[in-house]
Amino acid sequence: MKKEWIANVKDYFLFLQRDICTRMQLFDRDHLFQKESWQRDEGGGGISCILEQGKVFEKAGVNFSHVMGAALPQAALAQRSELQGCAFEAMGISLVFHPYNPYVPTTHFNLRFFTAESPAGETYWWFGGGFDLTPYYPFKEDCVHWHRMAERACAPFGEEIYPRFKRWCDEYFYLPHRQETRGIGGLFFDDLNQWDFEKTFAFVQSVGNHFLLAYEPILKARRAQAYSEEQRAFQAYRRGRYVEFNLLYDRGTLFGLQSGGRTESILMSLPPQVAWRYNWQPQELSPEYALYQDYLRPRDWLAA
Repeated sequence: MKKEWIANVKDYFLFLQRDICTRMQLFDRDHLFQKESWQRDEGGGGISCILEQGKVFEKAGVNFSHVMGAALPQAALAQRSELQGCAFEAMGISLVFHPYNPYVPTTHFNLRFFTAESPAGETYWWFGGGFDLTPYYPFKEDCVHWHRMAERACAPFGEEIYPRFKRWCDEYFYLPHRQETRGIGGLFFDDLNQWDFEKTFAFVQSVGNHFLLAYEPILKARRAQAYSEEQRAFQAYRRGRYVEFNLLYDRGTLFGLQSGGRTESILMSLPPQVAWRYNWQPQELSPEYALYQDYLRPRDWLAA
C-alpha cells in the first residue's frame, strides 16, 4: 500500500472534519464544538468534536479516527472472511446531527478507509460510507433535494452508481423487527474497490463534498419552524428507532467496540433525549401517520 495514498485519505478526512464543524458552527454561534484528541492503547487515536445543548443542535458530533491492530474485528469481516487474522489500518470520519427542532431531520454521514495485510504479505484496501436522512416531519421537496444531491455525487462515476448505492442504503438502514426503514435513505456503500485507487478515492471525495450541499439547505429552511411539545415528544419517540438500529445492527458501531475504540466517541451518535412508548400508533391522517405511510419505505424520490 502506497504511503501517500494513506496520507492523502487522512488529509482529506481531517479537512472535511474541520470544514463541516466550521460551517455548522455558524448555526450555533453561542455554543462551540468541543475538540478532544484521544489515543488508543492498541495503536492510533482520533479527534472528537462535539456540540451539545446548542440553540439549533441538541447534539452534534463530528469524529475522526485512525486506528491499527494485529487482526481485523469481526464486524469488518462480514464480506471478507478470507482476511481473518490479518493486520489492519483503518481511518474514518463519522458524524451525526440531532437538531432540537423536530422539523429538522437527524442526519448521519461517514466515510471510512481500510487496509489489511495477509500473513503472506498481500495488501488489500477498500472504502465504505455514505449519508442518510431521518426526518420526523418531512417535506417532499426536502427528500427530493437530498436524493438529487446524492445522485449528483455519483453521476461522474456511472449512471448505475446512484441507483445501486441508493438501494443498498434502503436495505442497510432497515429495522426488520419494526418492518420499516430508519428514514428516507441516501447513499450507502461498503467494501468498495471496484475501480483503481485514484478513481475510488475521487468518488469518496465526491460523496464527502456533497453532504453539506444536501443537508445545509434543509437545515436553513426548517430550523426556525414553529413546533409544539407534542411534536418534540414524537421526535423523542422516533429517536428510539435510531438507537435501536445503532445498537442492534450498525456495523460501524460494532467495529468500533470490537476494535477497542473509544466508547464515548463510538456512542456519540446516540441522541441526548429519547423515549419509548408501549404499542403506540399514530392517529390516522395525522402528520405522524403520513411519516409512516409515505416515507418509511423505499421510494424513487427523483421520480417524485
